[in-house]
Amino acid sequence: MLQEIIANFLDECKHYQFSHKTIEAFALRLREFKEFIASLQINSLDNINYQHLLEFVAFGDRSVHIKKVRVWTLHQFFHYLEFHKWIQSNPAKRLPYPQMDKSDPKFLSLDELKTILSWFFMQASSLSGLRNLIMMMMFAFLGIRLSALRNLDIQDVSLAESLLWVREKGYVRRPIPMPQILCIHLYQYLKQADRKPGPLFLSKRKKRISSRSIQYVFDVAETELGLDKHLHCHLFRHTAATQMNQSAGVDITQAFLGHRSRRTTEGYVHLDGYVYAEYMANHLYHDVREV
Repeated sequence: MLQEIIANFLDECKHYQFSHKTIEAFALRLREFKEFIASLQINSLDNINYQHLLEFVAFGDRSVHIKKVRVWTLHQFFHYLEFHKWIQSNPAKRLPYPQMDKSDPKFLSLDELKTILSWFFMQASSLSGLRNLIMMMMFAFLGIRLSALRNLDIQDVSLAESLLWVREKGYVRRPIPMPQILCIHLYQYLKQADRKPGPLFLSKRKKRISSRSIQYVFDVAETELGLDKHLHCHLFRHTAATQMNQSAGVDITQAFLGHRSRRTTEGYVHLDGYVYAEYMANHLYHDVREV
């Protein structure tokens, strides 16, 4: 019976437009959960208690990331069971997420960002170089996710309105305003590419560009510039959030990044040391004058 309920749960996830990767993660962890419950010879859903769930999360001495996904899956699945009256009470409500070692994500300073974009600008004489420049500008200015950038189609670009329509997690489609400099380069790129509606960014094989190809573009720039930071799309997302927050605040930054929670956005914005030093120097100077 549990297998049938799991199948119905996954079908409902599809109905509510959970992403394909999310549903795959649910399916994998629930398959593990079904096998774990079977090993305990539990035949009724109401006999599954809080301690059983704790044991399953820790079962197999897995990484903290897998434990986190297991907790997330159990929260969603047992909420489904409670909603459809399969269980009397929900033992997963109090199930805590495992503690993860938090490290401050790195971000690029304004000078580092200018250096990187200048290098890409110097390589933009060819169509592929122009493509790479535009991708870097989208990462750096818009904070766009890798998957959202890869899925962009030509028809998602509205130069007349300076908008870029992106598909985010859960297949949500939303507009992002583009700066004029990005619109100018996009116009040049679309004019040179002279293609019918379809993928915005193509590989050398004329197929939608892959994540590996984009990372290769990062790696080449990192090597050529001799940077001490590893370039990847999430680094640019943190950079875009930090720069935007300094001028627009958290609320606008949250809307720009497409976060549902303000708390999530706060994890993306960081204090630029140079800005902090300048702020402290100016205020300290004024305070001394007033004494």
